[in-house]
Amino acid sequence: MGSADSKLNFRKAVIQLTTKTQPVEATDDAFWDQFWADTATSVQDVFALVPAAEIRAVREESPSNLATLCYKAVEKLVQGAESGCHTEKERQIVLNCCRLLTRILPYIFEDPDWRGFFWSTVPGAGRGGGDEDDENARPLAESLLLAVTDLLFCPDFTVQSHRRSMVDTAEDIHSIDSCEYIWEAGVGFAHSPQPNYIHDSNRTELLKLLLTCFSEAMYLPPSSDSSNTNPWVQFFCSTENRHALPLFTSLLNVVCAYDPVGYGIPYNHLLFSDYREPLVEVAAQVLIVTLDYDSSTSSSPSVDGTTTGTAMDDVDDFQFILKGVARLLSNPLVQTYLPNSAKKIQFHQELLVLFWKLCDFNKKFLFFVLKSSDVLDILVPILYFLNDARADQSRVGLMHIGVFILLLLSGERNFGVRLNKPYSVRVPMDIPVFTGTHADLLIIVFHKIITSGHQRLQPLFDCLLTIIVNVSPYLKSLSMVAANKLLHLLEAFSTTWFLFSAVQNHHLVFFLLEVFNNIIQYQFDGNSNLVYAVIRKRNVFHQLANLPTDSQSIQKGLQRKKKTPEPISRTNSQDGVSMEGSRPAAPAEPGTLKTSLVATPGIDKLTEKSQVSEDGTMRSLEPEASQLSPEGNSPAALNDGEPWSGEASHSRRDRRRLSSASSSGQWTPTPDWVMSWKSKLPLQTIMRLLQVLVPQVEKICIDKGLTDESEILKFLQHGTLVGLLPVPHPILIRKYQANSGTAMWFRTYMWGVIYLRNVDPPIWYDTDVKLFEIQRV
Repeated sequence: MGSADSKLNFRKAVIQLTTKTQPVEATDDAFWDQFWADTATSVQDVFALVPAAEIRAVREESPSNLATLCYKAVEKLVQGAESGCHTEKERQIVLNCCRLLTRILPYIFEDPDWRGFFWSTVPGAGRGGGDEDDENARPLAESLLLAVTDLLFCPDFTVQSHRRSMVDTAEDIHSIDSCEYIWEAGVGFAHSPQPNYIHDSNRTELLKLLLTCFSEAMYLPPSSDSSNTNPWVQFFCSTENRHALPLFTSLLNVVCAYDPVGYGIPYNHLLFSDYREPLVEVAAQVLIVTLDYDSSTSSSPSVDGTTTGTAMDDVDDFQFILKGVARLLSNPLVQTYLPNSAKKIQFHQELLVLFWKLCDFNKKFLFFVLKSSDVLDILVPILYFLNDARADQSRVGLMHIGVFILLLLSGERNFGVRLNKPYSVRVPMDIPVFTGTHADLLIIVFHKIITSGHQRLQPLFDCLLTIIVNVSPYLKSLSMVAANKLLHLLEAFSTTWFLFSAVQNHHLVFFLLEVFNNIIQYQFDGNSNLVYAVIRKRNVFHQLANLPTDSQSIQKGLQRKKKTPEPISRTNSQDGVSMEGSRPAAPAEPGTLKTSLVATPGIDKLTEKSQVSEDGTMRSLEPEASQLSPEGNSPAALNDGEPWSGEASHSRRDRRRLSSASSSGQWTPTPDWVMSWKSKLPLQTIMRLLQVLVPQVEKICIDKGLTDESEILKFLQHGTLVGLLPVPHPILIRKYQANSGTAMWFRTYMWGVIYLRNVDPPIWYDTDVKLFEIQRV
């Protein structure tokens, strides 16, 4: 009965607050204590008993009461942190205040007039400069953040006490060295404390409050202005927060040490609740938000994980992080003989953002990943997610981040070399069965995305092909399945209707020709399958070389445009039987919520060209050397006003994209335009190869009456073109380069994921978020 009474009393207090028109004095403890002292309300209760409409009503009609409520709740947290929360009552008060603030903060942020409130120092309704107050008084936001971080290292509340007996005086929270209380073994800490679900649950609630504090970013519209630093994150990561480092380490270790499968007892996740998982999820979310700052600004945090992230250089630490992330990313792929018997995690998107941030911030970590054979344990899950999400409109963001990570990795030679490892793990994916390497897997999945993904993925075609170009000089032996997929893409992209229907479409042909040239010039010996496929489809290259450039042919080409909206036909792609146990990629369920994303920059802004010299080192090339933009504008053929992958308001433009691509009204292809790039098509190497090999292959077929391709392949395996091909071209690699456009994309994607994943309690649901739009599929 007690709990029902306390809920009733709490609800009465809320009603009193909304109906009082006169300000309630801050000193009226009897009134304010009703909100936290005598109640045992769960976070779900608080969300149910404090409706959104009432928070907004208090905000508009009695602002001083809302201000006092926030001020008093922060004061209670500060007192709890000071005292060390030794009694059950104190802990209950801290948790109640924590839940109440988590509920109220989003409504403070959604009103621009209130945004400065937590940064003012005057108790009560003071929103002024605070001159009349003590000069050294801290803004409310700083007091709140410091209290929460103190409470996250509070013995017997969120960490285990090191005291042997209760007789000893309680530990003074200010003399505690939180580095001795790191939550989990891993980076910089060897001891793994006993699991304690109450501590885990208390940490989870405090971290949710921290995440809510940081979420002010959701209430500002997207802008590429990097001076828009988040003051909450900035202070939290500064030297003023003495727990910044141990907390960063605790969060990282809790995430990377987590093993959802446990001892591998089937169905154990249905028998016991996993108290660690909610903590791991919110830890991953707090980590990625604190790592989201623009490293180019002078006001970058000085101790937080980003500089910890950059300072980390211990190989064991790197190994621990990489193994942990790879284990968790692979978890949804785990095959068991008993259906649904192993626990599947849901926070793979946060993990991908975390992995991206660590690679982006810490080049030593990136090089460690590329040197390690475990990089393939990151690659396979990413390819699995890309293949699985390709038909789902609500997972466009997941597709982008997977591709961005592979683009980042593909800029380094080691990644291309690693792809030659045979692929033996049989993760069930609805792709044709093949025998080959990880490079084959990558090409087959990319082909599947391009030929059977949804329309919104077109902006990623450039990126997908750039990744294949980057790794192509190192691919020792492609399977016949992968070789045919590459030729099918060239066939589809070089149809006249596709080439002439948008200003940037011919770039895809340039990319594919570059792939063939790289493999022929640098890896001819092991690639008889690809050479055979090129010979079989030689008419595609001849048609490209003889592409008509007169107006009449251009118009005729355009009229052939398919009636279907799919950019590429799937005929001739020879899709064999899909792998056993795989399910086809499904579109989103109608009504699924998704958040909009800002545009991503074109491939020319995303990457910079580097030339690989003979000793393997790379040197950056000047942009002018670009063979890819013969028209003199960016390969994506868009100016900054019209990037080519927007979401929210860009769907109309998406539908137009295949037929027009210029900001100055309707674009139409002209003979001069076709000539300008046709003359630059890099066909010399392939034409020479065909000139030499086709007569030889035809002669063998006639002489021996061959119809069996294995004999032809045997001949090609032992053939050589040494001295017959043009001088090898230098290898060009397009390396990912950070820019404000992708930084903003990551911010909107990250907060969109956090918004949608926090449903219990629904912290931001139904508030006036400005960073993205919430849409239904």
